[in-house]
Amino acid sequence: MLLASAAAMMAMPLRAETPILHVVKDPGCGCCGDWVDHLTAAGFTVTVEERDVEALAAYKAQLGVPEALVSCHTGTIAGYVVEGHVPAADIRRLLAEKPDAVGLTVPGMPFGSPGMGPETQREAYDVLLVKRDGTSSIFTSYPAA
Repeated sequence: MLLASAAAMMAMPLRAETPILHVVKDPGCGCCGDWVDHLTAAGFTVTVEERDVEALAAYKAQLGVPEALVSCHTGTIAGYVVEGHVPAADIRRLLAEKPDAVGLTVPGMPFGSPGMGPETQREAYDVLLVKRDGTSSIFTSYPAA
């Protein structure tokens, strides 16, 4: 019986563990919590840390997020930065493709992005790939609903 159980376990494919996404946010921001809920519902394990506005801005700069591309919260996962209301699918794609980049950002707080209201009413927005030289390119475009 024990041998059969061990054989069955060895035949099962190993499921790769998704790394923990650590989010740093302003204590007064409610939409950040809604984004965390979106990630948790998508299967991510998320930890949350609160910092005041000045400390959060310094953290973003330290991680290499250009000031023009910031949003309200900053996540880190597997060596990448995830700034703002980036959809879970784009984070999964980032982790799968592993580009040589700082990470992803959705600058500002576009309505209908995860945590910012219903997707059925979203405004068009882009998820940007932040390159190590501070430039960016479009990673994914989301049209208006």
